[in-house]
Amino acid sequence: MTQFKAEVFQNAFLPQGAREVNAIMTVTVEGGAAAATGGSGEKLIGIICDTSGSMDGAKIHAARDAMSRMITLLPGDASFFVIAGSETAELVIPTVRATPDNKLRALSAIRQIRAIGGTCISYWLAKALSQFSAAPGAIRQALLLTDGANEIEDEPRLEAMLKACEGQFQCECRGVGADWQVAQLKRISSQLLGTTDIIARPELMEADFRDILQRALNKDVSDVSLRLWTPVGAQVKFCKEVSPEIVDLTTRARPVKPQVVDFPTGAWGRDESRDYHFCIEVKAGAVGDEMLAGRTSLVYTQAGIETKLADAKILAVWTDDESKSTRIDRRVAHYTGQAELAQSIQEGMDAQARGDEEKATALLGRAVKLAHDSGNEATAKLLRKVVEVEDETKGTVRLKRQVAKEDSMALETRSTKTTRIPKANA
Repeated sequence: MTQFKAEVFQNAFLPQGAREVNAIMTVTVEGGAAAATGGSGEKLIGIICDTSGSMDGAKIHAARDAMSRMITLLPGDASFFVIAGSETAELVIPTVRATPDNKLRALSAIRQIRAIGGTCISYWLAKALSQFSAAPGAIRQALLLTDGANEIEDEPRLEAMLKACEGQFQCECRGVGADWQVAQLKRISSQLLGTTDIIARPELMEADFRDILQRALNKDVSDVSLRLWTPVGAQVKFCKEVSPEIVDLTTRARPVKPQVVDFPTGAWGRDESRDYHFCIEVKAGAVGDEMLAGRTSLVYTQAGIETKLADAKILAVWTDDESKSTRIDRRVAHYTGQAELAQSIQEGMDAQARGDEEKATALLGRAVKLAHDSGNEATAKLLRKVVEVEDETKGTVRLKRQVAKEDSMALETRSTKTTRIPKANA
């Protein structure tokens, strides 16, 4: 039978007086998520395209082609809409079924899109929210493409609009070229449970759009939450998704009742697997004490009715046996290292931008070693584009004097993508 499966990996043994409990929870969908939840699987895809003046030329031509191809590939039972964004937002195509006639009308309208004006992303999101709000039970997936920075005067409105959109739809953000701001798009995608990536050249746009569409179509069920119960007096220090990407969910906790909070996880699809890292501070115990430090569940909500999909327990056992209490679970150690890898890259890039080459060299060297030790070859490859690696096992590097801006942005953008612990070490 198709179902969600949850497993917890940890070393439950703590030395006397210790309070911090760490655990990795792996959640896997075995088969299709819709069959496990009774979800409808209905899909609404929203395309939000920057049409400001800076998009004129090759970028807007490529965007029109990529959007047209994406709409052509939509199955007939999906729905879609298209928004052209500048300092305002134009609903080029309102929400319609992906029928042959509607697709033809959309392709004709997309060909008329022109690039002119500024960039006020809050208006784009507001227009998208108005469309997604009409389909509360659907898989609600947006794709936002831009090539520049949001106007400064729009920032307060954008902040408010992100709060309004949170939980209403998910959003994949893509920046084309090298004139957009990584932190700005990551703020949007993180709050809307999506990802941010760079499209270095316009001609790469179509393939990226196609990949985003395929992943959206593989989703079966939306609005799944990760529920955590903790005992009286405990404190959740953090809850993070750590695979396939690091996403800090800690501040997204929504109280359900005393000692119980929900963290959003968004939509799930066929044969999907994710890992989450919990760090819980509990009351210290004496040798021999045992306690339930946390109980986790996946909860699907539809029309106000909750369905529990899977659950697992996080334990704490106090011991005076150092051979037990000093052992770190391999999965916890692996993802702690992946988090340090991402942090080293970000801080190293920041130091380089400030002109602190000594600190940048040390931090990026540390990142090279962590990437090597964990087998994260994708990140190691990105690092080799910004540093000369002399010894990856020791993290000995030299900063490159000439680095393409797109390569630096790719490293910064993808630094939070993780690799799973190798099966041989599992």
